[in-house]
Amino acid sequence: MQQRLISEIKDYLSSLNDDERINALNAFRQAMHELSPFKAQPVDCVLWVRDETVAANNYNPNHLAIAETRLLQRSLERDGFTQPLLVSEKGQQRYEIVDGVHRRQLCRSRLTLQKTLRGYLPVTCLSSGERADQLATSVRHNRARGRSHAGATSELVRELSGHGWTDSKIAAELGMSADEVQKMKQLNGLLELFSEPPVPAK
Repeated sequence: MQQRLISEIKDYLSSLNDDERINALNAFRQAMHELSPFKAQPVDCVLWVRDETVAANNYNPNHLAIAETRLLQRSLERDGFTQPLLVSEKGQQRYEIVDGVHRRQLCRSRLTLQKTLRGYLPVTCLSSGERADQLATSVRHNRARGRSHAGATSELVRELSGHGWTDSKIAAELGMSADEVQKMKQLNGLLELFSEPPVPAK
């Protein structure tokens, strides 16, 4: 029965054009994901979605140097996508990036990648769409790779605090010590203190 189903699915998919086939494959993946023993793992269901449905976030604390950007481009061109963009669903067929902003930027700006990907991006969705959880996930991913911009991270710590997160919860969720959380808060205060004052309206 399994081989018969596989054969029928292959026959069906081969009868479709590329866009129809991608939509059908996404539907099959989502249906299988519902029954998967690993459905709690986002990577269990990777979808290919149109580039224009994916938006960058406005808080990314990760900054790539020129050399790292070139290396990432080479990796995408030579090895392809080895990990999908991590996104949060913001509505029907609308997504916001939690992790992977630089990969998406390169795919939009490099002609070779545009041709290879045919206007699509691979994504996997977070189960939680809460902004505070999304911010924490971004910081965890960046810190786990050893790259994070201190000023941007301190701003995220300030926002999480504004969401009612205690210092101990921030430390636990972001993989920081209590001292690091305090330093991020102090840094944010210093940035505000030495920032340019707003110009009064005339």
